[in-house]
Amino acid sequence: MREFIVEADGGSRGNPGPAGYGSVVIDAATGETLAERAEFIGVATNNVAEYRGLLAGLRAARELDPAATVRVRMDSKLVVEQMSGRWKIKHPDMKPLAAEAARILPAGQVSYEWIPRERNKHADRLANEAMDAGKRGEQWDAAASRAALDAAGPGSAGSRALPEPSGPPGDATAGAAKAREALARARATEDTTVTEATPDAAVTEATTGTAVTEATTGAGDADARAARTLAATPPTSPETRPSVGWASAPDLGAPATFVLLRHGETPLTPQKRFSGRGGSDPSLSAVGREQAERVAAALARRGTVQHILASPLARTRETAGAVAARLGLEVVVEEGLIETDFGAWEGLTFGEVRERHPEDLNRWLADPEAEPTGGGESFAATAARISATRDKLTAAYAGRTVLLVTHVTPIKTLVRLALGAPPESLFRMELSAASLSAVAYYADGNASVRLFNDTSHLRP
Repeated sequence: MREFIVEADGGSRGNPGPAGYGSVVIDAATGETLAERAEFIGVATNNVAEYRGLLAGLRAARELDPAATVRVRMDSKLVVEQMSGRWKIKHPDMKPLAAEAARILPAGQVSYEWIPRERNKHADRLANEAMDAGKRGEQWDAAASRAALDAAGPGSAGSRALPEPSGPPGDATAGAAKAREALARARATEDTTVTEATPDAAVTEATTGTAVTEATTGAGDADARAARTLAATPPTSPETRPSVGWASAPDLGAPATFVLLRHGETPLTPQKRFSGRGGSDPSLSAVGREQAERVAAALARRGTVQHILASPLARTRETAGAVAARLGLEVVVEEGLIETDFGAWEGLTFGEVRERHPEDLNRWLADPEAEPTGGGESFAATAARISATRDKLTAAYAGRTVLLVTHVTPIKTLVRLALGAPPESLFRMELSAASLSAVAYYADGNASVRLFNDTSHLRP
């Protein structure tokens, strides 16, 4: 299943005043800009313009692929919270717009995320282009747009600079192209200033009509200067915090890309029983073997896996063996990829653990240092082990694409660490049997999560 990112924005020069919106649809796997939308809408408030931008972005995504999942990213806290269902919609101008947005795609296909304004530059530039066109008595012209070029910073994705990706989910071709583009501009571009859209001024739905002064900034030049500075900077020590951002560093070469495969089902999987490294070490069930064959076929079609590593447990070695047979590769057993030891909870359901060891379970849920009953492995200890394994493998497989066949906790931990998320995030991820995820690791220490819990290959 395809995944799109929709970035949308709107602005009003006066609130209410002359208003416009901008939207961009991005391929989540490659970073390629697939569609741009912008329009001058006459006199309106900021929030109405933002909702109109959301509508245009969702419609563009539906036109591209009505079955795709969509992540909407906006710097309007109001729109994000209202569309996520956490805030009530009270303003009469926004109720019909929100209802219309909810009808464009099924609710399960769309999620909403707030981002800072500086990460929404592409949509912001489109909105400003639309408002500038309206001021001239014209409508926005896609052929004349420079929004993708002017917004070359965090959160932007100019398709003109992106090559066709050649790697698996998690490959950093697109990201490297963005960095090269920023570095080229650092050498060649002249200083420019870009008028930004009016900030979100009605998070509390106040409509005071107070005018907001528009900011002008040389944001494109700032990114170019940052790229030039980083290009001249010697490599940082391991203790140095890695840089963050789409275009904040020169091309660091191909990353180590880990395609993370959870093993297929065992007899314990459908029963949702704790199954770690200290249990009965079950093999795959008939369903699990079928899942392993399906994922093997899917990976063979992609043809990008160069190495296969597996946890030493039977279910992962069996899953890895099915893939290796299809790809003609050998399986290397990596002890660091083994599942957590769940101690006395091995083989029990969550409900059974709650009945037998309620205090231990509550501590385990609240504290990453807490161990399961009977001296199992804490999440903190698992994270330390997975961190060390990750560092070893990224050094050994720099620039390579490696399939890691492992378990729920190691995969969730790798994703958590890549995102910089807190330990409790482990309980907020769903990871299906035989699912694929992907993380790319760069030479400067940064990581990019490119895929999570993909099970499209298991559907008939």
